[in-house]
Amino acid sequence: MSPAKIDLPRRRLLQAAALVGAAGALAARASAAPALPPAWTLREVATADLVIGYAETGPADGAPVILLHGWPYDIHAFAEVAPILAAAGKRVIVPHLRGYGTTRFTSDAAPRNGQQAALAVDVIALMDALSIKKAVIGGFDWGARTACIVAALWPERCSALVSVSGYLIGSQAANAAPLAPEAELSWWYQFYFATERGAKGYAQNRDAFARLIWKTASPKWAFDDATFARSAASLANPDHVAITIHNYRWRLGLAQGEARFDALEAKLAQGPVITVPTITMEGDGNAAPHPPPAAYAGKFKGRYEHRDVGGGVGHNLPQEAPRDFARAILDVARWAA
Repeated sequence: MSPAKIDLPRRRLLQAAALVGAAGALAARASAAPALPPAWTLREVATADLVIGYAETGPADGAPVILLHGWPYDIHAFAEVAPILAAAGKRVIVPHLRGYGTTRFTSDAAPRNGQQAALAVDVIALMDALSIKKAVIGGFDWGARTACIVAALWPERCSALVSVSGYLIGSQAANAAPLAPEAELSWWYQFYFATERGAKGYAQNRDAFARLIWKTASPKWAFDDATFARSAASLANPDHVAITIHNYRWRLGLAQGEARFDALEAKLAQGPVITVPTITMEGDGNAAPHPPPAAYAGKFKGRYEHRDVGGGVGHNLPQEAPRDFARAILDVARWAA
């Protein structure tokens, strides 16, 4: 077949394949390559609670994909994933979570609330503001939890899901149960944040703290200073510390949520199943606390697959293994089509 006869969908698939290979090469050179500006457009959109800053790339009429970052990372976790998906014809939306980057509250009086239901409602509000009826949603860390919640509570808005570290929906009651000492040690920063000393310490040493988490959660990821600085800039958001502290205190039952989210939290406390097509992923070098796949496989009742990613890939799987994450997004999108 001559190049002139290749139709648009096929051309996009070929472009995506080429970018997958390029992304793999880039990941292999992570310690040496500079952190270049991603090929996306930065935008903002207003919702009832927030002005949400987000990155967008890909055709405006493409099937939507929403990618959600974790703590203490930012949208640049998807800097290599986004162009792969865009080349495959997807409209890629990567928002800053509340407390990150250019996302800000519309009211100074609004509670700086980091509870899980609030972050999920933010995603629905973003979709409404952008007139997106349904999207493939993927994420890691806080982003994976948020993606799981949207898939569980609003399956009509989520066509398919990619979740690093699996099913992360929790509740204050479940979090009250003590774990084995080794597991508790891994959650040291939650206990630190439960204290006023911890809140002050994070505010005073935010970047150093984030760098420590990056290193301990991904011990084999050789990120350079420019890569870290690019994401650390998002942590300078004036609400970042308050949102972070509230999130972890709320999990331990040490901080109240907002009453308007009580009904949603009651549903989440029941551990709702997820029925949309799903791929869960895990890196073999993830040193952050995470459950084994067998512990959550039963929560996924639609088409489901778990993928282990080798090579020392840690907690920030999309940035450490962008082609694997992008392939998972494209695969679940195909399943849902």
